Amino acid sequence: MAATIEVKFFNSFLLKKTIKNGVPVWNGSTGVPEGVAGSNPVNTGGTQDDSYYIEEARIRGGYNNTNVSYGVRAYLVEDEPKSSIRFNSLIYSGIFNSRTGINDTNVFSVGQDITKSVDPANGSIQKLYAEDTNLIVFQERKVNRALIDKDAIYSAEGGGSVTSSNLVIGQIIPYAGNFGISKNPESFAVYGYRKYFTDRVRNAVLRLSMDGITEISNYGMVDYFRDELSTLNTVSTPGKAIGAWDIYNKQYVLSLQNQIQVAESQTNNAVSNSRIISVNSVNNIVPGLNVYGTGVQRNTIVASVDVANLNIVVNKNQTISNNTNLNFTSYNTLSFDEAVLGWTSLFDYEPEQAFSLGGNYYSIKDGKIWQHYSTTVSRNNLYGVQYDSSVEFIFNPNPSTSKVFKTVNYEGSNGWEVPSFNAARSFELNDTAKPVLSFDDGAYTDPTYGVQVHAGFNKKEGKYYANLVNSSPATTGEVVFGASMTGVKGYYSTVTIKSDSDNRSLPLELFAVSSDYVTSAY
Repeated sequence: MAATIEVKFFNSFLLKKTIKNGVPVWNGSTGVPEGVAGSNPVNTGGTQDDSYYIEEARIRGGYNNTNVSYGVRAYLVEDEPKSSIRFNSLIYSGIFNSRTGINDTNVFSVGQDITKSVDPANGSIQKLYAEDTNLIVFQERKVNRALIDKDAIYSAEGGGSVTSSNLVIGQIIPYAGNFGISKNPESFAVYGYRKYFTDRVRNAVLRLSMDGITEISNYGMVDYFRDELSTLNTVSTPGKAIGAWDIYNKQYVLSLQNQIQVAESQTNNAVSNSRIISVNSVNNIVPGLNVYGTGVQRNTIVASVDVANLNIVVNKNQTISNNTNLNFTSYNTLSFDEAVLGWTSLFDYEPEQAFSLGGNYYSIKDGKIWQHYSTTVSRNNLYGVQYDSSVEFIFNPNPSTSKVFKTVNYEGSNGWEVPSFNAARSFELNDTAKPVLSFDDGAYTDPTYGVQVHAGFNKKEGKYYANLVNSSPATTGEVVFGASMTGVKGYYSTVTIKSDSDNRSLPLELFAVSSDYVTSAY
């Protein structure tokens, strides 16, 4: 049913009061009698009093003068007065031409067909991206491309050709594959003709390029994204999938962030996340921008070394404890590299947004802009917090043989120390070694001979090495133990090597870490 709406209009106007020869005058009106509010001159000291303006509907404000006419009354007829939400439709306005000065962007003509709809079965439209003369439409469960100012004509044989048309939005053509962007348009990132996004419903990370849609989450990360995306953006754990293109490293960066609710009785428990961390990711102030803080991304890697197969499995355990708040964010930020067609790194930073500009990569945290990968600032400062560079290795040669690890050695820069070296003898017993100081921190002068010696790492032929001194308590059956013996016993060992306090803000290199061992006698 149509509705008739009367457009409001008025027949009154405002008169501005002025003072002429000490007498208030409202633009020449003579109909304001003495004694009304504001008719007497008042020295307001440059301010306006409450009666500075007066509303009038009669000509000159005179008594019984002619009223101002209402004029022509306007009406508007709406065929459908109730509002409707068309989540699968596009609507376009008039044109804007800066050259001729035409601006009809606020004109939506009801006399023209200015809407275009996609299949509502594929959900709502979440993202639009204009590429050349095409418009890419991302729905929840489908990706389409719409032709702009042209249309497609198909023959009976199925072939098609493009022809010019006066249509603003022409034929809508779907891409092959039942993939969409779900309700995470923030995961979209573009570089060249490659578009990256996530489909949470199908547990997939996708790339749209000239050859169509490719499921890049299948490159060795099927289980990972199945677990992470299945819990993203649900009712109980609302989350985001923030995507960005890292122009510095030519990588697609994806940050999966969930708001986790922890019961009060569980707030003292720790939540552990496995992740892979890349090295030398740097934050810095952006020149010329309103940026706060300086620093570098935390460089932390956990690597298990499979000596028999010469493989390195990289992993990092980050513990998030929550003692006071019941809500916190669990996040995983990782990157995809087209050069190797794989997911190469998993980072420590949790961006609110990220983007590339002028050949540099930036992220936003707490409303502040940070530049990554800058070599002009101190390392290991992530969003204003200083960290140490640390790498954790697992030595497991001859897994079924009990061994005694005698030394720890590394090749790289000066400034590395070993705060812990643990060897697992069984599920219940572990041997531990005393911390090994860095080459500089462990240097001292021998009081007897007056020469410099090293209590930690020593250097020989460009390689740093140190003996392991056992610090474990005595166990049943041991005759020699503790500080009286060297080496730690076990089937495998876990060693952490990190930068010392003097070198935590400097760039350090680490090429190889090893340990000499012998077969245990017990």
